[in-house]
Amino acid sequence: MSLGISILIVDDEVQMRRLLRTTLENEGYKITLAENGSDAIRLSESNRFDLIILDLGLPDFDGIVVLKKIRTWARYPIIILSARTEEQEIISALDAGANDYLTKPFRGGELIARIRTSLRIFNSSAKKESKIVFGAISVDLEAHSVTNNTELIKLTPTEFSLLALFIRNAGKVLTHNFILQQIWGPKFEGESQYTRVYIGQLRKKMEDDPNNPKYFITESGIGYRLSIDTE
Repeated sequence: MSLGISILIVDDEVQMRRLLRTTLENEGYKITLAENGSDAIRLSESNRFDLIILDLGLPDFDGIVVLKKIRTWARYPIIILSARTEEQEIISALDAGANDYLTKPFRGGELIARIRTSLRIFNSSAKKESKIVFGAISVDLEAHSVTNNTELIKLTPTEFSLLALFIRNAGKVLTHNFILQQIWGPKFEGESQYTRVYIGQLRKKMEDDPNNPKYFITESGIGYRLSIDTE
């Protein structure tokens, strides 16, 4: 339910702020507006929000700078909503701590769906559950076990570490370099073939159709996202 959920919208365009406010207030969200990076930082320091929608093209600070600053104290979801479509811009935002990235122009229904997904995943991860079920797959993070319809799936230690990383960040796009640093270490930065090989192995073991995956989704040129419903 949206009632009581507080969202900070950061965008320098008056018409965009009005559109976002109307769209989200109609869904029952409580909205606060900021038109520049300074206001965004000040408001996020002094208020408790559940989610931030952040534009990158701000008049005083670049949105990436604002994102990094807010991330020093805020763990809740931050969704980038920007006209910037360059692949490197998207990667930089995700590496800096964004949970999702949506380009302008956007569809209101898609934005609302992204918000709901980000909030659901954040609230689920906050419970620190060790057992995760999605579809016929059941994962026990403490026991290091994975089953499909109660049949045990044998994963290598690296495969399980990769799966656990995706589960802890379910719904979030993970860049190639983030995955490499977390699983193999900083020396492997740029070695994206490692991620491709191991994602392929997880798909073969966990997907009904590895060539048409529904869990391990490719974000072309950027990385991968684990799409699951943890409700």
